[in-house]
Amino acid sequence: MIARRVVPCLDFRGGAVVKGIRFAALRDVGDPVALARRYAEQGADELLLLDVAATLEERAASRATVAAVRAAVGLPITVGGGVRSAEDARALLEAGADRVAVNSAAVARPELIAELAREFGRQSVVVAIDATRAATPDAARGAACGGFEIVVRAGSTRAGLDAVAWAREAEASGAGELLLTSLDRDGTRAGFDVELLRAVVPSVAIPVVASGGARGPDDFVEAARAGAEALLGASLFHDGDWTVGEVKQALAAAGFGVRGRFVPASVRPGEESAT
Repeated sequence: MIARRVVPCLDFRGGAVVKGIRFAALRDVGDPVALARRYAEQGADELLLLDVAATLEERAASRATVAAVRAAVGLPITVGGGVRSAEDARALLEAGADRVAVNSAAVARPELIAELAREFGRQSVVVAIDATRAATPDAARGAACGGFEIVVRAGSTRAGLDAVAWAREAEASGAGELLLTSLDRDGTRAGFDVELLRAVVPSVAIPVVASGGARGPDDFVEAARAGAEALLGASLFHDGDWTVGEVKQALAAAGFGVRGRFVPASVRPGEESAT
């Protein structure tokens, strides 16, 4: 059985971790190094660092934040935000990232995925897919999307691409993993969009990370049942409602394999200790 990975997400801007709803109304929730240490102690399998302002500000993700988190924890780290070239990716890998995530730039220029895979190996390339329920296609856009449409530039722009078709293209181009985020569910605590997962997961052979909407351990179990190999959480961890350990215990109780040792459910944020 493939062990499910639990991945806390640290969206950051200006050196602080932030979280919003549907990529908007961002609020500061803590220091990236402190949160990274907390989640490492709780038994997180990986961390995702996303510089949420990088694309809109047309710059690369902050290497300083990546380097600070890398110095604090030994977990695998995926970093995204503003990656537009192999040079951008190399800078993040040299700062301590294990993998890089590409999104808007890959939609604009799909050849970027293949370039990164050739340069660094497909195991280092994650394609982040932000999707929303598709609007009715119109002649001006000239795009006939299925049930879910790709959005780019922090969710501000519909790309006129079908999410399933783009997932397949990303895999064929060299992606080693897909980070699948539901814009509709992001930050809402309404649960993962299982319909989106069930549309995308069977269409590709590479791992899919479920993202957007987790409210509690049961949602992680549901996403795992929908085929996600990795499960991402943000608000529920940042706000201290649930721990990584509690999520892993729920997954194990539901019959899914989990990796490593983790803090028991009785230990709350701020009280972590080794197991």
